[in-house]
Parts: sequence; structure tokens; C-alpha cells
Amino acid sequence: LKVSSCFSSSVPLCCIARRRYLEEGKMAQRYQISSDKVAEGAAVPEKVQLKLARNATLAEEKQKAVDAAKKEREEQREALKKRAQEYQKEYAAHEKQLIDLRREAKLGGNFFVEPEAKLLFVVRIKGIIKMAPKPRKVLQLLRLRQLHNGVFLKVNKPILQMLKLVQPYVTYGYPTLKTVRELIYKRGFAKVNKQ
Repeated sequence: LKVSSCFSSSVPLCCIARRRYLEEGKMAQRYQISSDKVAEGAAVPEKVQLKLARNATLAEEKQKAVDAAKKEREEQREALKKRAQEYQKEYAAHEKQLIDLRREAKLGGNFFVEPEAKLLFVVRIKGIIKMAPKPRKVLQLLRLRQLHNGVFLKVNKPILQMLKLVQPYVTYGYPTLKTVRELIYKRGFAKVNKQ
């Protein structure tokens, strides 16, 4: 393959092609459709005419698909933004309700019992050396396969029983909304549709 004179021969061909697309500002969304141009008044063979017609229809379809995808993306972003705002309102209302209940209890001379946490954050703190098979299996079930791995878990009876079995190998606590947000933004990843 020949390399054009404007690039040195030591540069790989894929980099040259990418650079050309970037310079033209036509980075392909998914597939590049060749845009062949024919000089006016020139005799064009039938095969070339068919190819040009096909490429024109393909380019039109691609442009429609790109526009549709862009519109869908914008709508999705708007929906996500709206949902985030709703969650924010819900959290604020819940926090306000707790504060009001605490104040009410204090004024009445009573004790306010804090609501039970619904979420646990568990971190593995010990390795695999000299570990019995049962705790090892429980740690696998809790998705704690490596040292310093952390997972969010629902607080329910089976999970708490499992945590009792692996107590020496893990540490856990009840995170606040702020902690959850910071953890997910910094280190979090999730599977959506098993991907």
C-alpha cells in the first residue's frame, strides 16, 4: 500500500486514514460511505452511475439514522435529567420529614427511633489463605472475590446470616446518600442487561 507524500512512511496506515477523516471533519458514525464525484460533461459508465446512485441513497439513509439516533439520545438525556430531579426532591422531602419527626419527639420529651437502614456496603479485608470452604463460597455469593472489593447489598435476613458467616473476612456499614454518591462517581460500575 502506498502512503501519500504528506505523511511519513513510518506512520501506520490506519493512523493516516483516521487523521484524514478528522481533518475533513467527517468522522464516520458507524460506516463510511464513499463520496465519489464525477466531472460535469464526462462520459460515465453504467456501473459507476449505479454505484453513485446506491451511495447517494445509502448516505441519505445513514443521515436519517444519525439524526434519529441524535434525537433519541437527547430525549433520553432529558428523561434521565427529569428522573434525577425527581429523586432529588424525594430525598429532600424524606430528610425534611425525619428532621420534623426528631424535633417533634424532642419537644414532646420522647425518643426518636431512627429508621432502619435499607442498604449495606461490604468490603473484603482478608485474602484467601487458610480460609474454610464455606466462608469462601459465601464471599463468592456476595461478589467479594478479591481483597478490597466492595459491594452494595440490601439489608435482609439471608444477607445478615451470610455476613455472620464471613464476619472475620469483611467489614461493613450503612452508608449515607452522600457516601453512596461519592463511591459510585469515583469507583462504581454496574451491569445493565448483563453487560
